[in-house]
Amino acid sequence: MVPGLKAIVFDVFGTVVDWRGSIAADLGAWGAARGIEADWAALADAWRARYQPQLQRVRSGEVGWTVLDALHRQALEELLPRFGLQALSEEDRRHVNRVWHRLNPWPDVLPGLARLKAKVVIGTLSNGNVALLVNMARHAGLPWDVVFSAETFQAYKPLPATYLGAARMLDLAPGELMLCAAHNDDLAAAHALGLRTGFVARPTEYGPGQERDLAAEQDWDVVASDFSDLAQRLGA
Repeated sequence: MVPGLKAIVFDVFGTVVDWRGSIAADLGAWGAARGIEADWAALADAWRARYQPQLQRVRSGEVGWTVLDALHRQALEELLPRFGLQALSEEDRRHVNRVWHRLNPWPDVLPGLARLKAKVVIGTLSNGNVALLVNMARHAGLPWDVVFSAETFQAYKPLPATYLGAARMLDLAPGELMLCAAHNDDLAAAHALGLRTGFVARPTEYGPGQERDLAAEQDWDVVASDFSDLAQRLGA
């Protein structure tokens, strides 16, 4: 139990949804139907590897505010030739780029969220843009009460405006709000600002050879094996 907890916001990519497995399966099926072959899992890995460097350019002010969909498209354009996909039409490129809107949740997510939603407000706190997060929620059946995005605050995590902005918009003190994430650095940023913290390990987020975020690295408020365990530990 965490006394006074009124809401939980969730990191999404990796914590809620299996981006790597979803991209490989979605684009694999799409490519097979069109006779397009590529190493889709490797594309997912290379695409995700561009993520933090792109966000940092925005965070640092090197480039102006840019939503994640646009950053994903920029990275995709750079990667297509490497994977033999440079001949894709504009329509196909849009479809591939929007695969991030069609990600599937880990198996424990929906039952765990249903239990948590009965006890506290639940929502996202993600670097994904609002359209991406809303479309993903509809695709995956994610029962959010609210969708907070970096776009909401025009600030990418781990900038303080995201975490404190979510608390402010829910009319909560930071200590009444928990961030749940599978990433220790995200939780460290939230903890430094007074938020409660919940860690759920996703040891295959980056595939079978994952080497980071395999376990909690600090004494977070709650450390759980999955979302159902999180709900149990929070009395839901």
